[in-house]
Amino acid sequence: MTSQSAFSAQTEPFRRELLAHCYRMLGSVHDAEDLVQETYLRAWRGFDRFEGRSSLRRWLYRIATLACLSALESRARRPLPSGLGAPEEDHRVAVASREPAVPWLEPVPDALLGVGARADDDPASVVAARAGVRLAFVAALQYLPARQRAVLTLRDVLAFRTAEVAEILGTTTAAVDSALRRARARLAEAGPVADELSEPDEADRRALLDAYVAAFTRADADALVRLLRADVELEMPPIPTWFTGREAVLGFLAARVLRRDRWRMTPVRANGQGGVLVRHRDPDGRELPYGVQVLTLTGGRIARITSFNDPALVPLFERTPDPRPAPGRRDSADSPGDR
Repeated sequence: MTSQSAFSAQTEPFRRELLAHCYRMLGSVHDAEDLVQETYLRAWRGFDRFEGRSSLRRWLYRIATLACLSALESRARRPLPSGLGAPEEDHRVAVASREPAVPWLEPVPDALLGVGARADDDPASVVAARAGVRLAFVAALQYLPARQRAVLTLRDVLAFRTAEVAEILGTTTAAVDSALRRARARLAEAGPVADELSEPDEADRRALLDAYVAAFTRADADALVRLLRADVELEMPPIPTWFTGREAVLGFLAARVLRRDRWRMTPVRANGQGGVLVRHRDPDGRELPYGVQVLTLTGGRIARITSFNDPALVPLFERTPDPRPAPGRRDSADSPGDR
């Protein structure tokens, strides 16, 4: 009988990448954590029967993938508001009521996945790891049927060979190739995701994030104009209404959001991107959790603000602090998100 310590020593190095895999499949970091726990329980129970005909990593991915496919049989896809309806170009429209019943896509802390956690991480590996969890990519995956989602992530993100994917899924190489072609075609129809990779370098990214936070601290709409792309988009799950265009986004923020001493923002990293942890002050001056924003940067400006207005996400990011804090990081104030 294998000891628990021996099992852990061999399998624990794969935990974070398995969590990233389950997150891509499920679109929920909370569900992904549950499935990883289930994966390790199943692996522990079957470890004495593992004969080493495949690598330990591939064996664990087989258990995790099949667990995710089973879970997805009874779960709806997790969209963003941009996946449910057309955007608004006039900030004066009535904002739809929150839809808490919709299982919305969730952000994930970089620190939880270990994305670029060490200073000596290979830069190319860090870029690849971040690309595999970017918000637009994970959102696009939600359009795929479960098995196509599994094939595409195993082949295109994790770079398993076709024969290995067939072994993981218990199918043929021909079936894998067919599913991969269909998945790539459907992903292309869902919208572009590769253009997000044209981001500024780390120093410029931090400077842009600091400027974004400072603009809200001052409730300075003019400063925001210089930070946002002309085609910037703003969405705020669980609010279905979302906005496109700098005029609409700034109009919404100026009219309904920019208030001094209302918000407290702490820079974080989520989905391989910059973001902020958001708290708001109630009338008694107490700071309460509000949510997490993820910022998509393209060409040195902000292309999308995704404001996850879910207080339950705040403890998740607080318990997994970024191990690589930027010099001079500080809390600041003000944030978008309709009250």
